[in-house]
Amino acid sequence: MKILFIIPGSGDLFYCGNCFRDSLHAGALKQAGHEVVVMPLYLPLKDKSFLADTPLFFPAVTLYIAQKFFKKRAMPRWMEKMFNSRRALNMAASLSGSTSSTGLEDMTLSMVNGDDPIFIQQVGTLIEWVKEHEQPDVIYLSTSLLIGIAKAFKESVNIPIICSLQDEEIWIDVLNKTDADKVWEGIYEKTSYIERFVSSSEFYKSSIGKRFPLIADRIDVVYPGVDTAKYAAEKFPSEPVIGFFYRMNEENGLHILAKAFVKVKKTGRFDTLRLRIGGGYTAANKKFLKRVRRILSPYRGYVDWCDTYSLSEHAPFYKEITAICVPLTFEEGVGLYLCEAFAAGRPAIEPATGSFAEILGYQGEMSGGNDEGERREGNAGILYSPNTADALADAIEQLLGDEGLFKQCCENALKLSRTRYNYTVQGNRLVEIMTNVLKMNSTI
Repeated sequence: MKILFIIPGSGDLFYCGNCFRDSLHAGALKQAGHEVVVMPLYLPLKDKSFLADTPLFFPAVTLYIAQKFFKKRAMPRWMEKMFNSRRALNMAASLSGSTSSTGLEDMTLSMVNGDDPIFIQQVGTLIEWVKEHEQPDVIYLSTSLLIGIAKAFKESVNIPIICSLQDEEIWIDVLNKTDADKVWEGIYEKTSYIERFVSSSEFYKSSIGKRFPLIADRIDVVYPGVDTAKYAAEKFPSEPVIGFFYRMNEENGLHILAKAFVKVKKTGRFDTLRLRIGGGYTAANKKFLKRVRRILSPYRGYVDWCDTYSLSEHAPFYKEITAICVPLTFEEGVGLYLCEAFAAGRPAIEPATGSFAEILGYQGEMSGGNDEGERREGNAGILYSPNTADALADAIEQLLGDEGLFKQCCENALKLSRTRYNYTVQGNRLVEIMTNVLKMNSTI
């Protein structure tokens, strides 16, 4: 089958969980023998391992300027041409990467509601291009924040649409309450244009199901999968290395790990322990990173900073670490860095929040912590609570200081990778969902 995969481009400057999930979905479907047409919106895809198959639609600079200044009249053609230039888009990409929607309220509402003149003009161009160049069997939207496009397609062509759900609240809930409510309401109103939704974990399926109970029975869980052969590692580093591989910002808890690392080093139990930090960043993160470097300054000689970022750097990173730790300060639908680390046989040390218990393979739930803290080991790593540097330092010492526990966690990580977080399992599940959608659509 042919799948039109519509995704928002991020500028490729840092490890974006949703962007990488899109890459994995597309790769898994291609590996399963299907044709995938990747269509980027907003910013171009520049990483050679995940390139676009179509022109760029809804170019970010033009869309932003039009929403701000040209709602009631058309933008001059010369201005639109200038803002759509490669130079303007590259500049926007270099400044991109905010996980905050502050200042983008109008754009967000426009993409969800799909009814203002600027959106209608842009989506019309997109749909006409699809009609002329492609005849997809299925359209896949990578986020419900693009759901206005589903409405436009359904009013023009009869193609079934599947939509991913993952961490939309991170973008929406930082809006003022009035706009946030409008966005959630707009998404819910457009869910009738979507045949099936795909969530990355049972945790997030439950979360979105509570918010939108009427679509709960249309949400399928598809765990992300990686090319396990690419990540396979025969041996560990000669000295223990804790790895952080995600966008280097405060929300992802790099400062918590930095403080915990210093605490562990001060005990003297792990004199050779190193910290490896990668995942990329943008200009908005530089002030925060200066603070992290100050925290780590007493042991700067034991810290390795990976200052570049590309998708090709993912697999090599995990081969250079002993365990992965990304102590998120929010509840995430799934940590793709865990799926990658497990493919290399690397266990995880994570806070007992969000989907971490599920992704590490735990049965049952954590109690959420108490005054003395709580920690549970086994499966593919250790969960700790509360999410503080002290609790994390204790968890690092426990995992690295117990050879039997460490070995068991490594074995469990590899088992989860083989049975759950790999291309074949992911691709088969996506194909199953799409095949059922096409069958249902043909009978209507």
